[in-house]
Amino acid sequence: MATALNIKRKNIDLPVDTLQKLSIMAAAQGRSLKNFIETILIAKANSVAVTVEENPSPSGDPWFNDPENMASVKRGVAEMKAGKGRAYSMEEIRELLGV
Repeated sequence: MATALNIKRKNIDLPVDTLQKLSIMAAAQGRSLKNFIETILIAKANSVAVTVEENPSPSGDPWFNDPENMASVKRGVAEMKAGKGRAYSMEEIRELLGV
């Protein structure tokens, strides 16, 4: 169950007829409308498996699915944030590759 430390408030807008129906359903169970809606939403959220893909590629490039590749990317980002990395221009990259 949720505790005061891990609850976030959110206002939601519902059509009047939906609210009336939910109110009747809550009253039939002897519960407040707020408690009734919260219970339904929590049960629904707990019944759904949610996975978050780590792949940052907008196109879903499978290269990013390899944990070693992602570890390398994360190391590079951390180095740049720490001021230890360097960004290269395309010209510099071509020079380094001898292209």
